[in-house]
Amino acid sequence: MSTYVYGITAGSHPSLPEGLTGVGNPPSEVRVLHEGDLAAIVSDAPEDLRPKRRELLAHQNVLSEAGAEGCVLPMRFGSVAPDDSAVTGVLAERAEHYQERLRALDDRVEYNIKANHVEEAVLHHVMAENPEIRALAESNRKSGGGSYETKIQLGEMVAAAVKDKEAEDATTLERALEPAADAVSVGPESTGWLANVSFLVKRETAEEFLAAVERARREMPHLEVRVNGPLPPYSFVEPGPAEPAGTAAGGADAGAG
Repeated sequence: MSTYVYGITAGSHPSLPEGLTGVGNPPSEVRVLHEGDLAAIVSDAPEDLRPKRRELLAHQNVLSEAGAEGCVLPMRFGSVAPDDSAVTGVLAERAEHYQERLRALDDRVEYNIKANHVEEAVLHHVMAENPEIRALAESNRKSGGGSYETKIQLGEMVAAAVKDKEAEDATTLERALEPAADAVSVGPESTGWLANVSFLVKRETAEEFLAAVERARREMPHLEVRVNGPLPPYSFVEPGPAEPAGTAAGGADAGAG
C-alpha cells in the first residue's frame, strides 16, 4: 500500500487528535511515522487520488490540526511514497535539512498576496503619467477618433505603459510588505495577477503584517490586493531536497490559492 504524506514534524510534536482522517473515500486514518528526531504525518494513499475539493480540504485540515500544536513542514497535495519505509528512509537521509527547516519555520505562517490593477484607475494613471499618450489620445479625439493606424498606435502605447506599470507596482508592493515579514517567496506568474508573492510571518506579528497590507491598499488604490492566509508555510519548506520520495498524484496545491 502506498503512503500519502501530509507533512513532517519534530518527533516531539504533540499527538494528533484521536480519529483524525485524511484523504480518500472513505477517508483514511491519519497516523505518525517516527524516525530519529523527526516524524511524518501520513495515511494510506487511495489508488484513485485526484485534486478534488473534498480531497484538497482533507489534506489542508490535517495540516491545520497538526499545525495548531506546533511546527509542521507541509507537503503539497499529492505527495505519495511507495510505502512507510520509503518515508522513514527519506527522513533519515534528509534529517539535517528537515530539522533546519523546522527551526527556521517554527511559529511562522505564510500569507500569499496577489494583486492586479483596477482597470479604469490604472488607465487614468497611465494617461496622467505619459504626455505622449495624452497627446495622441487628444489628437485622435479632435480628428473624430483617429485613423486606423493611430488607433492601433495608441492601443499599443497604452498596453506597453500598463505592462510597465504592472512591473513597477509589483515591485513597490513587495517592498512595502517585505519589512513586516521574515522571508519572501515570489510565486509563478498567474494569469490576471501582476503580483503573486508569499511572505513568511511570525504568528505574533501577523497583525503588523496585515496592517502593512492595509497601508499599501490605501497608498495604491488603483490595485486590487487579495490576502490568503494564514497558511502553512508551503513556499518556505525548501531550499533543500525536494519533497518526500514518490510520485505526485496531481499537481494541485492545497495551500495558497
